Amino acid sequence: MELSKNIFFNTDKLVENSKVKISYTGALFQDASQEVSIHYGFGHNWDNINDVKMEKTELGFQAEIDLIGTESFNFCFRNENNVWDNNDGQNYIFPIEKVQTELLVLEDEPVALGSAKKLRKSYLWSKKIRLAVYKLITYLPKIISGNYKRKLNNSEQN
Repeated sequence: MELSKNIFFNTDKLVENSKVKISYTGALFQDASQEVSIHYGFGHNWDNINDVKMEKTELGFQAEIDLIGTESFNFCFRNENNVWDNNDGQNYIFPIEKVQTELLVLEDEPVALGSAKKLRKSYLWSKKIRLAVYKLITYLPKIISGNYKRKLNNSEQN
């Protein structure tokens, strides 16, 4: 997914407490820099600042970063000559989404059987509705046009 010109992530969205692979093909890559590092932090105050040397590939410079649980991921790039790509002084800032805990089942937490039964009932109803719609679409035109013929078994044919 391209999040910004010349910056690609290996995921559709950034999620807290996960890893993300960043590919950079910006100005420092285009200027044939030999070494590029990503300088990053989290939140409005750039907490947990870190520098990671990126690996040079044919597809650009790449690095894998651990995203901690906070509201944003902030970063910029620097080459071996201390030349920076910081988005014209604004840095690159992307939101980090929280993990949806209502879908997770923790090992210590008992699963409520009532919620499982509700899910099963809704699943069965959706199957019944889909079957009814399929039958209507398939057989209703035949009945209306008069081309509907019931298949007779062998005893009725004689």
